Amino acid sequence: MTTPDYEAEYNNRARVPEHPGIIAGWQEDAAAYRTTALCELGISYGAGERQLYDIFKPETVRGNALVMFIHGGYWQALDRSFFSHMARGLNRLGLPVAVVGYDLCPQVHLGHIVWELQQAAAALWRRFGLPVVATGHSAGGHLSACTLATNWHNVGSDLPDRLVPAAYGISGLYNLKPLTETSINTALGLDMEAAERESPLFWPAPSRLTMDAVVGGAESDEYHKQSRRLVDVWGLEGVQTRYEEIEGANHFTVIDGLTDPDNPMTRRIAALAGA
Repeated sequence: MTTPDYEAEYNNRARVPEHPGIIAGWQEDAAAYRTTALCELGISYGAGERQLYDIFKPETVRGNALVMFIHGGYWQALDRSFFSHMARGLNRLGLPVAVVGYDLCPQVHLGHIVWELQQAAAALWRRFGLPVVATGHSAGGHLSACTLATNWHNVGSDLPDRLVPAAYGISGLYNLKPLTETSINTALGLDMEAAERESPLFWPAPSRLTMDAVVGGAESDEYHKQSRRLVDVWGLEGVQTRYEEIEGANHFTVIDGLTDPDNPMTRRIAALAGA
């Protein structure tokens, strides 16, 4: 059995040459949504200048949870301002959405980013008193799974067991070991031990909670394998898991549906949040 070419499998920007236009479109759509949405911008959840979230609110709340959206960029690129419009579909279904920022590698270690997202989810619960459904794209899918599998009593004695009862990972990375053999690791600086430690696949499974792992149909075999493996392993350990491929979507277009309240992806997250 031949070893996959991990550099080719995980280099999404090379696989999708038109990605600069897609990312520029995100930035434009996000800025446009901020001008019309009911929102609070730049709310701090920690001391760092990137430890901020933007909350986008529906006209009428219909769910019993709020949604936390975590952006991608291989833990080393982009910021929350590119993704405000990812709240639009869920807002129209009655759900508040917090689009969360975080520090980037190599300025901080990847484990610190995991800690930051735990702090963000805790801050949202403390402010709103609602459970948090975590969703995220690419690196954000990894961070969503990490928050689902967090022991919240280790984060704060005031926090409930089921602070994050469900996660919806979009093109997520759940086993970071293959990345140690790629140029992506230049900024991450992971050795094999750290890669395993920061991989939710190897954490105690969050049994009785819900994990969806979805991936674009046009993505690499490794991305499909990442999501299927998490669903299989956690499913055997009592997690309510679900795997889905978004037909025809590549690594960048896979999140397009979140802007549309009628898209099945948006409706699934809304259902996880009780709407």
